[in-house]
Amino acid sequence: MAKFQNVAAVLFDLDGTLIDSAPDLGAAVDQMRISRGMPSLGLETYRPMAGAGARGMLSIGFGMTPEHLEFAVMREEFFQNYERCMTERTYAFDGVAELIQALVAANMPWGVVTNKSARFTEPLTRQMPLFQTARAVVSGDTTPHAKPHPEPLLEAARRLGLDPARCLYVGDDERDIVAGRAAGMGTVAADYGYLGEKADTTAWGADARIKSPLELLQLLALA
Repeated sequence: MAKFQNVAAVLFDLDGTLIDSAPDLGAAVDQMRISRGMPSLGLETYRPMAGAGARGMLSIGFGMTPEHLEFAVMREEFFQNYERCMTERTYAFDGVAELIQALVAANMPWGVVTNKSARFTEPLTRQMPLFQTARAVVSGDTTPHAKPHPEPLLEAARRLGLDPARCLYVGDDERDIVAGRAAGMGTVAADYGYLGEKADTTAWGADARIKSPLELLQLLALA
């Protein structure tokens, strides 16, 4: 595998890259169906759209788009359900804990840049021990812009005190790669994440692709 040179820090997307939150996201909207007398769809039904948050979950659960008159009300109900269960079924992907341990052992700072709002990011990262060593956590509403705009990534680099060009960004959505490139960072597509049915990671323009979290160590020459 090609190796990145001169990387001083690694930044990650959250859902679908570090953690598998699809079961809790799915449970939050499935509870809405059940409370309305509708049958459960099964949590795996929601997985392909987990990266799209409330928009994705409501589209599967109710065939609802953001243009629907009831969307805002339904979204808030979904948010409240999710707040109650956000760490019940959410786990780090296999290999992520070992990856983070290796970065820490190599004295390489790491952080999170997600489009998830701070309302959810902050309690979730506080509750999961994995994030105790994260040096920066930037949410979707930390800056005036969310990905694919580069500003959240630039904010993370500022918090780390590093030139963005010395940061690597890893994500499972095309907007992650677009944002990383716009920020001047090296980019890695996480092929194991929430790619959806039509995603073609080869077309995203990432500098590298990985099929499992631990493959990143090879790219960094830490394996």
